[in-house]
Amino acid sequence: MSPATPLTSHGRKGRVLLAALCMLPVLAWGDPASLEARLAEIRELNRYIPEKSLNALMKLAPEARSAPVRSKAEYLMQLALARRGSGQLMEAMEVANELLALGREQRDDVALAKGLLTKAYITSRMNELKLSHQLAWEGEKIANTTDDMGLRVQATITSGQSYAEDGNFPAALGKMQAAVALARQYGRPVQMVMALNALAILYGQMNEHDKGFEALEEAFPIAEKTNSPGRMSTLKDTEYGLAVETNQPQRGLRALLAGLEYERQIGAEAMIATSLVNLSDSYLKQLDYKRALSYGLQALEAGRKLKDASTEATAYLNIGQSYLGMGRMAEGKRNFEAGLAWYEKLGDKPELQEVLMEYGTALERVGDAAGAIKAYHRERLLSNELFEKRRQKATLELQEKYEAEKKQRQIELLSRENQVKSAEIDNRRLQQRVWWLLAVVFALAAVIVGILYRKVRHANAQLKVKNLELKQQSSRDPLTGLYNRRHFQEFMRTHQQVEKRGAGTSGEEIVGALFLLDVDHFKHINDGHGHAAGDAVLKMISEALREILRETDMIVRWGGEEFLAFLPAIPRSGVEEVARRLLTGISAQSIEYQNSKLSVNVSVGFAPFPLVPGEHPLPWERAVNLVDMALYLAKAHGRNRAYGVRGFHNFEQTSMESIEQDLERAWRTGFVDMAIVLGGRQDAKGPLPALKLTVV
Repeated sequence: MSPATPLTSHGRKGRVLLAALCMLPVLAWGDPASLEARLAEIRELNRYIPEKSLNALMKLAPEARSAPVRSKAEYLMQLALARRGSGQLMEAMEVANELLALGREQRDDVALAKGLLTKAYITSRMNELKLSHQLAWEGEKIANTTDDMGLRVQATITSGQSYAEDGNFPAALGKMQAAVALARQYGRPVQMVMALNALAILYGQMNEHDKGFEALEEAFPIAEKTNSPGRMSTLKDTEYGLAVETNQPQRGLRALLAGLEYERQIGAEAMIATSLVNLSDSYLKQLDYKRALSYGLQALEAGRKLKDASTEATAYLNIGQSYLGMGRMAEGKRNFEAGLAWYEKLGDKPELQEVLMEYGTALERVGDAAGAIKAYHRERLLSNELFEKRRQKATLELQEKYEAEKKQRQIELLSRENQVKSAEIDNRRLQQRVWWLLAVVFALAAVIVGILYRKVRHANAQLKVKNLELKQQSSRDPLTGLYNRRHFQEFMRTHQQVEKRGAGTSGEEIVGALFLLDVDHFKHINDGHGHAAGDAVLKMISEALREILRETDMIVRWGGEEFLAFLPAIPRSGVEEVARRLLTGISAQSIEYQNSKLSVNVSVGFAPFPLVPGEHPLPWERAVNLVDMALYLAKAHGRNRAYGVRGFHNFEQTSMESIEQDLERAWRTGFVDMAIVLGGRQDAKGPLPALKLTVV
């Protein structure tokens, strides 16, 4: 559909789009231009109501399959996406493969690029993310060789979404900005709205919310020109997500209500159901139980109509909380338990754990202490079960390492016993010499020598005790009790790794790992609550580190609010999981200090050890320096996250000095492989889209 003059009435815009969609079956069937126009209308419908577009596409099949290659390729792409949106993933994949075969047979790059992008969207829905990303990047490369500007915009956006899903936000941002530039060059409103909306979502994921709002401000007037309530609804959904992330509940509520109106104009039932659930949840957070109940009941009806068990279950939870807030205890519990039953049947125990916490909080708020305690007990049992499973898994993984360490300890114990026996023999010899000397000396001399001998032994014993105390004090930080930097340096100088590590029980490579942590906004704690509060927070973090890490891991107070952890042996695939545990484990801790509840986040830099960029491993000092640079990147890119150096690529084309001068540039140019782990979590009913490829 070509752009039209903006209309001020939302109702009129909805009628314009619906009228155009209703015309699809009655347009002329023989004119190729008419076929392209119908496919353009179906493409917009497919974005929001794939079931209806599938029916229209099936009627077009005879004409479209005999059309020229470009029209046939567009038809096959929309057919595959309609089946994907309707949940027919296997059938969608068959059509995508047909589209790829058409592009290869006809040697048409437009058809080939569309086939790759279509297959990327389908594999993303199947959670085959690595394959999906590879298809998206290959599709973008081919699309950029064509003169189809609309396809190039779409491919660039999809490539950016793949980089974001892979955690490479610098590359993702570059792609999204390129997509906006291409869309401006193309001059079509729909492509501009697509690119700006994708850019706003990415800014939200990067916690740069102001820039996200700026992108939306530019997108809204352009969306008016599309005469598409669906595009307006998409922008409102993104605005809602940014508003929730920036604690603007009223703005988020207004965006939800406006988006719901647009969705109802085009009959997008699935989008309506999601908006109704979010509206009910928003009013619950404002304690407006009457409106929360109204939208919850509407969401329940929409979920039943769609046969969407997830929407029904969430609606039941919101209805139950609404009734509880209104004092209707029996109805509230009955509805909440109905929603809870679906989560129990689903078997997603972390999600069920969160729902039980909500249930307990709601019951506690209305004064049902017994019910709240029961809900909390159920949550605690589930939490203990999850913890026990994780603990058993960790125990199995460490069993072989423990046995090896046990043998090493036995060897060390035998060595100490030999040293003690040697010392005892030496002492006996010394005593014998003393007694022989005493036998020669006069009785008085013997008494004096005996007294002096006892004094020497007592002085030696005291000196040994003092030496042990001094050694302890010289190796430990007095505030936290952790090892200090000097001890770590001595350890690394005398315990260099000189042989390649082996493999664990699963055949996976076992490596060492370095983690450097820095407390985010620690100055705010000292300035706002005093240095004593800061010391208390540092002690809290040190205790958290002892719980998160193992007894065999070395934990060091590196200086100020920085901590270093050296893990001597860990599966290579587990390094990023340890970083995630450090982020979530520390942020979950809090202490009470002078009637204030204090909690902090940390930023983390990490890397496996030893690091081998070329033929020789880096000295530990340079490895720690590289981890420190990764920590700086985590700070610079938003804090509460971990950046890790996985390894190096094409090292013969660069040098270690160049990498150390600018780690981020080395990462962007492909010489360094980085891992990114984000702290915190998205809301279960989160406003921002999950990191999946979306069809634009």
